[in-house]
Amino acid sequence: MRYLILGASEARDEAGRPLPLGGQRLRALLAALALRAPNRAPASQDTLIDEVWADASPEAQPENAPAALHALVSRLRRALGKDAVESLPGGYRLRIDPERDVIDLVRFEELAAEGERALAAGEPERAAAVLREGLALWRGPAVADLPDRTSAAARAEALRHTALLRRLTADLALGRAERILPELRELVPEHPLDEPLQTLHLRALHESGRTAEALAGYESVRRDMAARLGADPGPELRALHTELLSAGIVEEPPGTGAGARRPPGTRRAGPGPVPGAVPSQGPDTRPGVAAARDGAAAARVPAAAAAAAADSGPDSGLESGPDAAPGSVAVEAPDATPVPVPPSAPPGNLRSRLTSFVGREADIAAIRSDLDAARLVTLIGPGGAGKTRLAERVAATAAADDPAPYPDGTWLVELAPLDHPAAVPGAVLSALGRRVTSLSSAATESARPLAGEGDPTALLVEHLEQRRLLLVLDNCEHVVHAAADLAETLLAHCPGLTVLSTSRERLDVQGETVRPVEPLPPASAHRLFADRATAARPGFRPGADPAAVAEICRRLDGLPLAIELAAARLRSLTPRQTADRLDDRFRLLTNGSRTVLPRQQTLRAVVDWSWDLLDDRERAVVRRLSVFAGGCTLSAAEHVCAGSMPTAADGPPEAAAEPTVPGAEPPPSGAEPTAGADRSAPASHGPVPTPPAPHGPAESAGRSADPGIRPDEVLDLLSALVDKSLLVADQPPDQCGTGMRYRMLETIHDYARERAAGHPAERRAAEARHTAQLLRFANAAEPRLRSAEQLSWLPRVEADLDNIRAALRRSLSHGDRESAVAFVRAAGWFWWLRNYRDEGAHWVETVLALLPAAAEERAPEEEMLFRELQLLDYFLLSEHHTQKLLSDPHHRAVAEELVATFRKPGPAAARFPGIFWPFTGYLVDGSKAVAPLMDLAVANCRRHSEPWGLAVALLFRAHVRIDRPGGLSLTHDDLPEIASLAASTGDRWLLGQLCGLRAETALQEGRYDDARADFETALRYAEQLGALTEVPLLLARIADVWFRRGDTGQADRLARRAVAEAEHLGIRDALTLGVFLRAVAATEAGDLVSARVLHGQAEEHAAAGSPPAMFDVMLRILDARITASEGTGPPAAAVRKITTALRLGLEIGIPEHLVGQALLTAGYILHLAGRHAAAVEFADAARRRRGKLPASVPELRLDRTIRACSPAGGAYSPAGGTAARRPPLTGAGAVERLAELCGQFGADSSTETAPPTVAG
Repeated sequence: MRYLILGASEARDEAGRPLPLGGQRLRALLAALALRAPNRAPASQDTLIDEVWADASPEAQPENAPAALHALVSRLRRALGKDAVESLPGGYRLRIDPERDVIDLVRFEELAAEGERALAAGEPERAAAVLREGLALWRGPAVADLPDRTSAAARAEALRHTALLRRLTADLALGRAERILPELRELVPEHPLDEPLQTLHLRALHESGRTAEALAGYESVRRDMAARLGADPGPELRALHTELLSAGIVEEPPGTGAGARRPPGTRRAGPGPVPGAVPSQGPDTRPGVAAARDGAAAARVPAAAAAAAADSGPDSGLESGPDAAPGSVAVEAPDATPVPVPPSAPPGNLRSRLTSFVGREADIAAIRSDLDAARLVTLIGPGGAGKTRLAERVAATAAADDPAPYPDGTWLVELAPLDHPAAVPGAVLSALGRRVTSLSSAATESARPLAGEGDPTALLVEHLEQRRLLLVLDNCEHVVHAAADLAETLLAHCPGLTVLSTSRERLDVQGETVRPVEPLPPASAHRLFADRATAARPGFRPGADPAAVAEICRRLDGLPLAIELAAARLRSLTPRQTADRLDDRFRLLTNGSRTVLPRQQTLRAVVDWSWDLLDDRERAVVRRLSVFAGGCTLSAAEHVCAGSMPTAADGPPEAAAEPTVPGAEPPPSGAEPTAGADRSAPASHGPVPTPPAPHGPAESAGRSADPGIRPDEVLDLLSALVDKSLLVADQPPDQCGTGMRYRMLETIHDYARERAAGHPAERRAAEARHTAQLLRFANAAEPRLRSAEQLSWLPRVEADLDNIRAALRRSLSHGDRESAVAFVRAAGWFWWLRNYRDEGAHWVETVLALLPAAAEERAPEEEMLFRELQLLDYFLLSEHHTQKLLSDPHHRAVAEELVATFRKPGPAAARFPGIFWPFTGYLVDGSKAVAPLMDLAVANCRRHSEPWGLAVALLFRAHVRIDRPGGLSLTHDDLPEIASLAASTGDRWLLGQLCGLRAETALQEGRYDDARADFETALRYAEQLGALTEVPLLLARIADVWFRRGDTGQADRLARRAVAEAEHLGIRDALTLGVFLRAVAATEAGDLVSARVLHGQAEEHAAAGSPPAMFDVMLRILDARITASEGTGPPAAAVRKITTALRLGLEIGIPEHLVGQALLTAGYILHLAGRHAAAVEFADAARRRRGKLPASVPELRLDRTIRACSPAGGAYSPAGGTAARRPPLTGAGAVERLAELCGQFGADSSTETAPPTVAG
């Protein structure tokens, strides 16, 4: 168990699920107990009352504060477990198992102490990590739910502040001055007199190159202290001031100051290289080659840049590649998890990134393992998935190994700027320092080989054949054939070479290992968003709106680039505003870094890049797939995507229709964005290189590029789109053997829908085919969901549920009544079985609105359809909304009409949903009306139904019968036929219902092992089917078995599970039964306080649900027993209650075993009242009423207790009679006898009110 009090009070179970704690008083009680739990001393009643009700005025204080506290403790036990709160002589104590339970405050204190020790031991990296973990436990103010938290929270808040300072100190020691400045700037105004904090702030300013700002800050602190305290700064601040003065005030670029601390293995950066500058280190140091290289470099590079290049080695921390601006100074910015570089690092050209790398630890390890086993590894994934950063990170970790696995270096080759495949070998030569490269004004590569160089591929082979190095080929997708050819040639001739490539599709080279780069999992995505958002808006706190952050990351598919673009929006929007605008994500996410390639600056440009690589037929398939709402199977794609090609020009929808997004740049006036071009890209980059379309010509306006797509061609097109990371192909684990499903990430899907909007005729045709295909699928699935095939068909329907919703919604919006009706008829059983009942009822009611409301306006064929849909609506609503149906006169009138319609024999009443018509009688005349209607239903199904329908009718009749007198023998008569029919269908739901019926008969007959086995088999069937609504009821029935066997502890544990499941699913009747069983178990265990509370809850749930009529009798019997056991009132009160329960039970016709239970409880009540002879009289009557049915273990205990105190020993006499020579009690006689005894207790039984009318 985890107890969380650093914020609002929470309790979480072992799986991390929050437990329901209810109101603020209950959370305050948990906070007060958790605060004291580590001391092992109980909290006194007075202390807890003072703390929990500290904010209550005198008149608002509870009248009986100890009783109120006790009730609150009982509620807390119900939420946490009955043993969670201990009652001790000194008060109450939260039970804590040190091995299993955690209190977040205690854990925080442990981590804070560990971080302090690490910092003192000179381990700042470990200290920062540990302290960061501890501080992350805070979700808000400590013990936030205590009304008066000031004194209770003071120590924790002070320790938090100290831990924060220690963490900032550790970060500063790791060279992260620039990164912690925003946080320090936020803290300093809150704590103006905190000298350690002020010292950290000034030192961070100094070490990030802001010495003048630090000196000014010192003067401000000195003046503030003099004004407030009349004192000068302390010795530490004064010493820092002296250090600042001695360092001088000449500003340096951030992160490059003389005092800046750097990770081990790095050194201060000098002036940066210009594009085309030759790295000072390369893998080839042969004199001739070096001379030629250096001479050519000197001829091309200005003198200043050439001098600057002298300090641009692999450990210089310089930014290289296309991110480095001409003549710029590289700024060192360590990662959040810096990779240490040994002083003697091998050569290479990996660049230092300006942002942290988040997550992917498992991916890095897996790719390193791939590189150990294969010489070509390709990272594939959609645009923006983070392939480049991941490849760079893998290469950096390899370069940091000692000994180095690649002694001749790790080298990055950026292929994105290339506009022709033939430039690929030259780009590799340039990256290796074998060729001088410059960027032209058109942002395309212009490369000239050094003097004496020939074919670039041959030169590469010559250069690499004797070397061991890692070559990273980044962004291969637009030159994939050239990259594949080069990789294959180099790997064949250079045995020491290993290639790590990134691409949106595989290279398809022999021996290639493909590693998909999946979207970030939620935890890493949230961390990335928080990291980038903090940089965009200092002071941002991700915990302030975690739901919005989670929604952003989920809807952006966990794609790092999209998440970074969204985080950048926090300069002008809140997380919630950003999340709410993601429906227009392509206009929202347009504010990427100015220094990256244009195709990475907006989300649209990222996807445009992939779109431009598709041919006409692939684009058509993408557009047509956009009509699917939840992925699709191959057969569905073949049906929807086949067809003629469009003749309209391709293009995004009109920009004028797009809503304005705060902070988004509008498109240029009169300009239409084109594929490959970014409307918000800065002009400084020049035109964007349009990647070639290697698979075919671009779409053209006004003509068809292709005669069409045949169904048998769709598979190859899908495969191509999977290879290009536009589609994801996977097989859900619960659908083994059903083939792959194809889906788009949400971002790709939105893009595809935009593209499809430009081809309205094509989209309308695809939508029509989609609706027809889904309707065929739903109609094919409907009968199979009630057959032996259901285990394979249920997950298929579940997987296509979003598609069914989309097709149904489309049918309704188009007024297509025939299709809409067909969908709800086909999906009705699935909705009920899988607990989509409220949603299904909504759809049915919407379809009903398409039919005439007045009966006289409906045609004859419409009348039966209307009634079937009404019955389906009732069937879906009946379990969750019983009281709504019962209390609404309109629903009662509809129920009468349904009974009148379906009681007439015919096939409509013998198929789904008509087969359930007898249950509408419950609304008409309570449960008494249902039994005769069930007989009519069975008779009709024998004439008109197939085996499934007849089995269902027989089953439901048996369930109604077994709760009535004589019903047990009638149920036995029907069981063989039901079993035969159920077996013939193979329907596991039907087989589970059969097991449940068998278990009920075994339970009444005292065959507890058989009952438990059958209930557990029924539970397995329900879990296999995903029929979750059955689970809590079956758990409650198994709990009842354990109770009758005498194991109240196991019964209570299972009843708790049943209650939790029922609350989660909203199954009211199962919740009622579970709570009732807990009350019964508490009564048997002697915990009368809990029993009384649970009994009250069971009554409330019963009033809101539709339990069988006999349940009211069970509640009354238990109420009478608790009243007698409490002993707080006159004996007549309990006798009156049991009299009412017995009378009501006899009137409505409860089964014999329950009549026996009422008689035995009456005997126990009389026993407690000291009427021992009368008690034995009722115990004898209970035995006779049960006949051959055995008593449960708790009933046997009561019987023994009653007879043990009888003056005559209480021996049972089957012939009846007592010491008073009375005749044996019958049912009616028992009621009269109880009334007589009530009068003897001094109460007038004639004043007793009649029991309320109970349905049935």
